[in-house]
Amino acid sequence: MILRGLQSLLGRLYDVDLGYDVYDFLVTDRRALPSLTGVNDRRAPDEELLLAESTDGAGVALYIDPGLLRRLEHADPLGALTESNLADYCTALEGVSHFVYSTWRLDRDAPVSLLELETQAEVDKYAATVFLLADQHGGPFPRQVHARLFDRVSFDAHLAPEQFQRYRTAHRCAAQYCKRLERSFVTRGEARIEALVRELRRFYRLRCTAKLRHALA
Repeated sequence: MILRGLQSLLGRLYDVDLGYDVYDFLVTDRRALPSLTGVNDRRAPDEELLLAESTDGAGVALYIDPGLLRRLEHADPLGALTESNLADYCTALEGVSHFVYSTWRLDRDAPVSLLELETQAEVDKYAATVFLLADQHGGPFPRQVHARLFDRVSFDAHLAPEQFQRYRTAHRCAAQYCKRLERSFVTRGEARIEALVRELRRFYRLRCTAKLRHALA
C-alpha cells in the first residue's frame, strides 16, 4: 500500500526503523477530526498530522484525504512518478514524513517543533523524489527536481499569518539546503551517493535550532 511504501522509502533513506505501521495511525474520515483537533483553522487540508498529550505519553494520528489515497493507488508513484501524480505524491509523502519524524523523535523523548517538522518534510520530499526518479529511470541525478519542488510553489491563501510564516520559513530553509546538496554532491549529473546519504542522515538527526542553522549555512 502506498503509505507503507513511502514509510519504507524514508526509513531506508535515513536508516530509521520505527516499529510502527503508518496505517495503524491513519484517519480518513474528516468527521473524526474535530474531536481530535478542537477548533480547526480555516483550511480543509488533504493531509494533517494530529498530536495530543495522553496519559501514556502522546497520541498520534495522520489524516489523509481518502480521494487522494484512491488516486495514488490507481497511479502509484512508487512505480512511476509523473507530473500527473506528483502533487498527490508530495501531499502523501509530507504526511508520512511528519508521522515518521515525529514518532521517531517521541520515541527518544526528544521535542520537535512545527517549524522543524515542516522543514524536514520539505527536505524529505526533495531527497525521496531524487532517489525515486533516479531508480525509476536508471539515469543520472535528476537535476530538475529542485526547480520543480521549490521554484513553482504557492501557499494556501487561508493560512493564518503565523502558519504562513512557518511554511515560508521552512520552504526557504529547505530550498537553500537542498540547493547546497546539489552543489556539494553532484557534478555533471553524477552524484556522490554515499556522501549525499551520509549528509542527509546527519541533517535528519540534528535538533531544531541546529537543523535550521545548518540549512541556512
